[in-house]
Amino acid sequence: MIKGYTLPRTPTGESSLVPSPPWHYAGNVLAVEYTADQEKAAAFLPEGLRLASSQCGIYFIEWQYTSDSEEVYLDPVCSQYRETIILLSAIYNETPVAYCPFIWVDQDKSLMRGLIQGWPKQIGETWITRSYDIPSKASPIIGKGGRFGAALSVGGRRLAEAKVTLIEESNSLPTPTFASAVNVRYFPELTKGKYFEPAVHELVQLKSRNVSISPVWKGEASMKIFDHPYTELPDLKPLNVIAGYRFSVALTVDDLICLRDLR
Repeated sequence: MIKGYTLPRTPTGESSLVPSPPWHYAGNVLAVEYTADQEKAAAFLPEGLRLASSQCGIYFIEWQYTSDSEEVYLDPVCSQYRETIILLSAIYNETPVAYCPFIWVDQDKSLMRGLIQGWPKQIGETWITRSYDIPSKASPIIGKGGRFGAALSVGGRRLAEAKVTLIEESNSLPTPTFASAVNVRYFPELTKGKYFEPAVHELVQLKSRNVSISPVWKGEASMKIFDHPYTELPDLKPLNVIAGYRFSVALTVDDLICLRDLR
């Protein structure tokens, strides 16, 4: 009998790309709030959601992951990855939520965990300025005057970039935030005649626990989204940049809420 939480399933199950939950994460976040064209943003929302406002967020995150079964962080090749997340401000049943139309990640294990949760992950390269625990011209401070940059490239082309200058501590996170985002889990059929009758098509909401957030620093920001031949992200280009943020977050994922079957 073959075993495993994900493919590939094998006699022992040890070759599965992703082990079963819980999944534990810690990450450093650089985020920018901005506004996009309201009509274009609304066109990305799935059935069951409506646009709350034109405010969007772009998150550049450097993550480290581990599981309950082993200290995966001792193998950085498996535990570390970077990603860029785009979030829209939406409403579900009169409750404000976030919705993710695009997300890029540089690790296949993270891509698989994301697809299981409904994150529409693709492969891309994210780069973020790091801060080190030693004074240096090569390391910005996490405090007033600290300057951070980030960039996303997809298919060898730069797709997005941002710069943030920290000014003050904030009592709030950027809006929209990804903590309880609503996503779509979708898996298509290949049987002829059933291409548009997906095997899985459901609206789901993320359910995190053990969430911890560091002090949040807020400041001025600039951000660009560039034209690209293979993605519609340029439809969500910034019309106005509101603010930038730098913080760290830790959380555990081992559950999901199914809101609606869309088949």
